[in-house]
Amino acid sequence: MEFEYSKRSKEYMEQVKDFMDKHVYPNEKTFSEQVRSGPTRWQVPPIMEELKAKARERGLWNLFLPESERGAGLTNLEYAPLCEIMGRSPIAPEVFNCSAPDTGNMEVLERYGTAEQKKQWLAPLLEGKIRSAFAMTEPKVASSDATNIEASIVRDGDHYVINGHKWWTSGIGDPRCKVLIFMGKTDPKNPDKYKQQSQILVPRDAPGVKIVRMLTVFGYDDAPHGHGEVLFENVRVPVTNMLLGEGRGFEIAQGRLGPGRIHHCMRQIGVAERALELMCKRSVSRVAFGKRLAESDITLERIAQSRIEIDQARLLVLHAAYMMDTVGNKAAKQAIAEIKVAVPNMTLQVVERAMQLHGGGGVSQEFPLATMWAHSRTLRFADGPDEVHRRQIGRLELRKHL
Repeated sequence: MEFEYSKRSKEYMEQVKDFMDKHVYPNEKTFSEQVRSGPTRWQVPPIMEELKAKARERGLWNLFLPESERGAGLTNLEYAPLCEIMGRSPIAPEVFNCSAPDTGNMEVLERYGTAEQKKQWLAPLLEGKIRSAFAMTEPKVASSDATNIEASIVRDGDHYVINGHKWWTSGIGDPRCKVLIFMGKTDPKNPDKYKQQSQILVPRDAPGVKIVRMLTVFGYDDAPHGHGEVLFENVRVPVTNMLLGEGRGFEIAQGRLGPGRIHHCMRQIGVAERALELMCKRSVSRVAFGKRLAESDITLERIAQSRIEIDQARLLVLHAAYMMDTVGNKAAKQAIAEIKVAVPNMTLQVVERAMQLHGGGGVSQEFPLATMWAHSRTLRFADGPDEVHRRQIGRLELRKHL
């Protein structure tokens, strides 16, 4: 693989960096203040819509969609450094309309949606007018094994009737959330356990969709995005809302999760880079016991180790992106699994070192490190826990020797 970024990537990198410096970083505090100051935390901060409009005017929009006329048409390898830059700020991905779970849902609609589904849901998502959620994980079963899913999708004439109890339905708290992709069983008795499930589009305002509560992540509610526990009670949707066809839910999930996993890891490189930057700035400005922290050997060792680990992880991510582009998502599954384990764990280590250098302030709202750590820790679960990916990696490796 070529280690040099393409000309197109470099051009976008300059533009995205410039936009981040001029508009995103200066408004992170404004975003947080607007979330806190409103009548409810579950509202859209005006600054976000202002930034989205500016990004769209600059053509920095929907950069994540590979080989598509609806996006920038970048490959995964070309998008990787851009996604890393966005990952440096918690608000940046949405600014560029490149945030989860919308990216994954848009890719599902782009790949598997009908013309009518694309017109109704994909078009406004691509325009940034609405947002979406993904309802898969369930509280009553171990959803790391998706064959355990109990939610049901039952055909009734021209409709499907949906019943289920979901949680970690990310994005459901946003008032702009208008559609969910729901995974449930249409054929629970099928002898092939991977053909029992289907995915279907559910309008957020459909009768029977009820938010039980919004979940916190280490105390963070992630407003106005949020992660909901949701009940689906006799929700009726037209048969035309089925994605791809009954029994093809796993097929869709695999097509969705590959890009989703690598996007998370691309952003995590940016998180780690910003944590290292904060560590370095703190070390040269803070004095303890008569000398700057940067003059301490242990500080230098932590900075050096962080630089090594970030660079290692980036190369793994770029390799996975290259594999996806050249041999396809399915053939690249081991490379994707490797980064899904390696990168969040690396980021946690770097953030941990930065927090330690910041002392008590590192775990407070004074710095972004505590939020970074909480989000990075959740990514060891999101899109499959470490244990599932390690199991897959081990089995694929053994297969080479059998």
